[in-house]
Amino acid sequence: MSTTDNTILGLKLPSDPRWVNLAGMSLEEILTDHAYCEQKAASHCISLIQKYPEYTKLVEELAPIVTEEWGHFRMVLSEINKRNLTLGPQRKDDYVNALNQLETKGGRPENRFMDRLLIFGLIEARSCERFRLLSEGLEDPYMKEFYRKFMVSEAGHYSLFLDLAREYCDEEKVNARWKELLEQEKEILENMQVRGDRIH
Repeated sequence: MSTTDNTILGLKLPSDPRWVNLAGMSLEEILTDHAYCEQKAASHCISLIQKYPEYTKLVEELAPIVTEEWGHFRMVLSEINKRNLTLGPQRKDDYVNALNQLETKGGRPENRFMDRLLIFGLIEARSCERFRLLSEGLEDPYMKEFYRKFMVSEAGHYSLFLDLAREYCDEEKVNARWKELLEQEKEILENMQVRGDRIH
């Protein structure tokens, strides 16, 4: 995945180039935030399985993702320990909270289900882009490779959530709603402070 591949992810706004430089100076904070991002990703997949057990393909596809995301949490925690750093407290994720506010309120349950899948896909897409920036912009060759592996994984998760949305929902509605969410995500990012101690 190259620096031009935001088009593949669909993202309408690249991350501020200052972010990766700030992140490189705040490695302990970035690793802490990354660890909690992986933990929350596992929890989100579990919540989808619990809420929609009747969707067999969703359950079968997300069950291994739970294991993978928790494995990622352990990988990041191991990196923190290896560097004699400390897993700090979990911080509020303003980016994810803002995206969650976009979820359809009321109305048809299938629309809320579709939004949930697409918002999770959008979070994975932005995470993939941020991991790419770290894999290209950090000075430490080991950490560049460390984040390249996460980038590849997140790209697969992004695709899976979109595929599941198209599997269970009307494809035209999914495509139209995805375009809306991409534009709204762009606005969210434009109005957020650039912080080097957060993945998002």
